[in-house]
Formats: sequence, structure tokens, C-alpha cells
Amino acid sequence: MCKVESENITFECETGNYHTFCPISCVAWLYQKIEDSFFLVIGTKTCGYFLQNALGVMIFAEPRYAMAELEEPDISAQLNDYKELKRLCLQIKQDRNPSVIIWIGTCTTEIIKMDLEGMAPRLESEIDIPIVVARANGLDYAFTQGEDTVLAALVHRCPEMKQKTRNDFKGDSSADQRQNSIISVFSPKKHSKKECVVESHPPLVLFGSLPSTVTTQLTLELEKQGVHVSGWLPAQRYADLPVLNEEVYVCGVNPFLSRTATTLMRRRKCKLIGTPFPIGPDGTRAWIEKICSVFNIVPTGLEERENKIWEGLHDYLQLVKGKSVFFMGDNLLEVSLARFLMRCGMVVYEIGIPYMDKRFQAAELSLLEKTCKEVNSPMPRIIEKPDNYNQIQRIRELQPDLAITGMAHANPLEARGVSTKWSVEFTFAQIHGFTNARDILELVTRPLRRNQSLESLEWTKLVKSL
Repeated sequence: MCKVESENITFECETGNYHTFCPISCVAWLYQKIEDSFFLVIGTKTCGYFLQNALGVMIFAEPRYAMAELEEPDISAQLNDYKELKRLCLQIKQDRNPSVIIWIGTCTTEIIKMDLEGMAPRLESEIDIPIVVARANGLDYAFTQGEDTVLAALVHRCPEMKQKTRNDFKGDSSADQRQNSIISVFSPKKHSKKECVVESHPPLVLFGSLPSTVTTQLTLELEKQGVHVSGWLPAQRYADLPVLNEEVYVCGVNPFLSRTATTLMRRRKCKLIGTPFPIGPDGTRAWIEKICSVFNIVPTGLEERENKIWEGLHDYLQLVKGKSVFFMGDNLLEVSLARFLMRCGMVVYEIGIPYMDKRFQAAELSLLEKTCKEVNSPMPRIIEKPDNYNQIQRIRELQPDLAITGMAHANPLEARGVSTKWSVEFTFAQIHGFTNARDILELVTRPLRRNQSLESLEWTKLVKSL
């Protein structure tokens, strides 16, 4: 084990197994997000069995994804890969006619060195449908990084058209009109539209796959502060991918998108806004404030907005206050969730994480340290690539009230008297923004409330027996 200390944060690195889902599971939420897409996973029967069980969608439901199953003749190079993939893609075009086909490479395609990147452009020109290649294989650290790979591949397909800047409008008689734009912000309470003035600023693109309702919430939160969102990556439709060039500012919403951030900066010369992630009221406020500061906009009403959300969480806060939690590490959301739970009054013993990009999560780590000081809580251990055997020993010693872990370890821990919560549930739940903080605490408190119910039931039985 190696240790690296950065001011008050101590990073430890073990050499344990990753114990996580395969990254091809990203198909589960991406095929629903990109509505006119079709995902073709190129792998073995094992990949197909995994998708069938993990996604829970039967073949007769005709989902917008499929398996290109590699068999022995494919692996031994007895068949022509190009002809087989062409046959499948023509069938997909005839049956579904998608706007884009996304090939998902697996471990097997890496091992047998299938030249997917070489075949895709040639086949694309023949069938007249864009083909995007993403290597979302099990060589990654966490299953959520499958989305990171797909988004990084989509960056290359975003348009690069130049947008006019303020300098281009100098001397224009209508420049003053362009300096300010009028947008409509929907007010759900009054069921009316109110107009507010939004100062012009460089284009802003947000990246990360979230449900449409959540993207709308975050977009409206920014527009209330005068920040206009030019687009999202991924977009709901392939044709609506945002413009990306050196004038565009980009900001992520999930901590596992470091490869996408790097691609945006290096390939498209975009300017990355390093922020904490909008998970929990505190994270969402910090996220908005940082974006506003980059555009020289003074945010208004955020403190009142955050306090109102905390007031609405009072019943949950009473349940979690003083309780302890242990993150075993699974989906790379651990630091953001730990920071939010500490703000809720919980004690975090350890943050296990499969992979830590300290540059991309620098703002989140800084907010974690600030939170520890404000709530007067000790800084938790952050362990990258944790060894699960060592973690089990530490859990036995610490006896946390709750362990947030992968599905593989949940039942064994429950059998040993440790309450658990599947970390994968936080991946599929709506946890971003102000209003969804309640959903996070609903997941966290479910095993705690179950324990309370069982204890009261046991006490009732005991009283009746007497």
C-alpha cells in the first residue's frame, strides 16, 4: 500500500481487485438517453448474458441495442469481420433506421485486435449511417467509465462551426441588442412565463448523461442566474450534438467523466470549468456559483434556495445524524456522496474508490475538506483500488451503521450483521440538483429504517411473550 498526502487529505492506494460491473452496462442508460441511436455490442456470449440479466430487457421487447456475438471462427480469423459487421449494420438500418450506430468494443475485441476504428469509416460510407466506436471494455476501473468512453468518442462527431464573439459585433448598429438576450423561464408555481435578461457570455456546454427531467432542472437553475446553456453532451438526438471549439466552456456533472474532459480540452481546445459536482444541495450550489464566477456573474438567491432544501430534508436528517457510513468503492460517485452525507451529519469512516483522477475531482476534494472543517468531522480515508479483504477487516473493527458497497459483497456483509446499500442504485437514481437530494437520503435511510422497524417488531414480540 502506498500513501500520498495532499495538505489534510490522505490518499492511500491498495492493489485489490476492482469487483465492479463491466463498463458495457453503460448501454443500459445511454440507449435511452440518445433516442435515435442503436448500440451494437461486439463481444462473446458472456457479454450477451450479462446484458440480458443486467438490463432486464427481453429480446422480444426490441430494445435499441443488440449483440454482435463473436464465435470461434471469428476469434480464429476464419471469418471476415467486415462482412459480418456490414451484414448486421444493414439489418439494423432496415429494421430500425437509427441516426447513429454506436459500436461498443469489449475485452475480446481488444485481445484479438479487431480493427473497429479502421472498419467503421469504410462501412459508414457504404451504409450512409454514422458509426461511432467506443472501447467500453472490462479493462476500465469502474462500470460507469463506459459512459466516459462513449462520450469521449462522441466529442469527435460534434460540429466545429465557428460562433461569433462580442468582438465580431463591434461597430454593429445592433450590437447593444446582442449584448443582452431575452429568455423565458417557466415558473411552475404560477404556471406562467416570466422574462429575465441574460447577459451574453461565451457558450457553455454541459457533459454527462442524465434523465431529461434532471437536465431541465439544472438548465433552469443556471438560467435563473443568467447563464445560458448552449447544449448537452450527449444530446437526446444525434443531430443536436453541441458545437465544440476553442470558444466553448465545458463543465461536467459526474466525477467519472475525466476521459471526456481530457478529450474536450485536447482535441477541441475547450475550456474546462473545474467544479464540485451537483450532487446534494451543497454541491449544486457550489456548482452554480463556480460557473457564475467564470462568467463574472454574481449569483443571487442561492443561499436561500439551499436552506429551503435543507429544511425540507429535516425528517431524513434526524434519521442519519450521528450514524456512520463506509464506502467500499464501486461507481466513482463515492467522494461526492460522502461529502453530502457528511453535511447531513453522518460520520464517514472510509471512502473506497476504484479510480481517482485528482485533477478532475480537485474542486470536489476541496469542498470535501471544507465540509469536514465546517461540520467539525475528521477527514475520512480515501483509498484507491481498495483490497476487499482488508476492507472487510476494517469493517469488522469499525462496525459502521451502513456500508455502501457493490452487489457482490452486500449479502455476505448482511449475513455478518452489517447493513448495506447497493452503490449501483445511486447510479440509476436521480441524485443531481437541489430537488433530488431527497432521493439520495431515501436510498441511504431505507436500510436504517428497516432496522428500526425490525427492532420495534422484536421488542413488541418480547413484550407479548412476557
